[in-house]
Amino acid sequence: MFMSAWANIAFNKPINQMPSFCRFLHTSRIVLPSNSPDPIFNRIFTPLSLQPPPNPLISFAAPVNRIYYISAADIAGLQEVADHSHSKFVCFTAYFWKILARSACLGEKSCSMGVVVNGRSFMKNVHGDNFMKNYFGNVLSMPFGNLQLESLLGMEFAEVAEEVEKWLSPAATENHFLSLLDWVEAHRPEPILAKIYLGDSKEYDNPISCVVSSGRGFPEIDFGWGKAAFGSYHCSKVGKVGYLMPIPQQNTGDWVVYAQVAPSIVAAMEEEPTIFRQLTTEYFCR
Repeated sequence: MFMSAWANIAFNKPINQMPSFCRFLHTSRIVLPSNSPDPIFNRIFTPLSLQPPPNPLISFAAPVNRIYYISAADIAGLQEVADHSHSKFVCFTAYFWKILARSACLGEKSCSMGVVVNGRSFMKNVHGDNFMKNYFGNVLSMPFGNLQLESLLGMEFAEVAEEVEKWLSPAATENHFLSLLDWVEAHRPEPILAKIYLGDSKEYDNPISCVVSSGRGFPEIDFGWGKAAFGSYHCSKVGKVGYLMPIPQQNTGDWVVYAQVAPSIVAAMEEEPTIFRQLTTEYFCR
């Protein structure tokens, strides 16, 4: 919304999508007691005060930034391997979970894969489609799965895709986000942290972890010198947890993928055979 408004202002045009900063979205349905147990959200999130202090003896390799593209044919190929019973996004997440396991270093005993779920489409039934399109702010949940490395490496691709569905599907509902509002309300004013970002968690045997965002296309932007051929996102997260943002390309069906991950993960992503191809200017000149 900000980029689109900026482009309109550059042409002296009215803003075509006025943002809403109304915060009644954050009002829960009920007020729960602070000790009310909820196994789903207690597993996904944690109050900041319960976060263990960082271990000074653990050092992380500095993450690197890469931008790849994945052809529409390769994405369809992942679905075909999974018998077309899962979405493209689920198949991509399963594929990368296997890559993540292959890149594990000494001392990492399990592998955690998280997904950023955008709740706007689920909350529109409560607040209206138009409000959710204009709402300025995050409406997110972050479910994740964890598997022992040996188990994950031994699983067939279709089995991994099924595992992703198990922990992702429950978070892709209206009730999940309404319940999340209740859970956050029960812990106010305590800040909340997604557990997937606890990269050195002893709870999951010091896992190697990554988060995949639920792909969002980049808007068509023109500041006066022509429409941008390409737009990407950047994540400022640091530490052990990697981050991937798939960006669907409307014209081709390809995906552009922004990645901020450890060098060992980059090596596993680029190891042949791979669907990750480095994005160059030649890609846009085809």
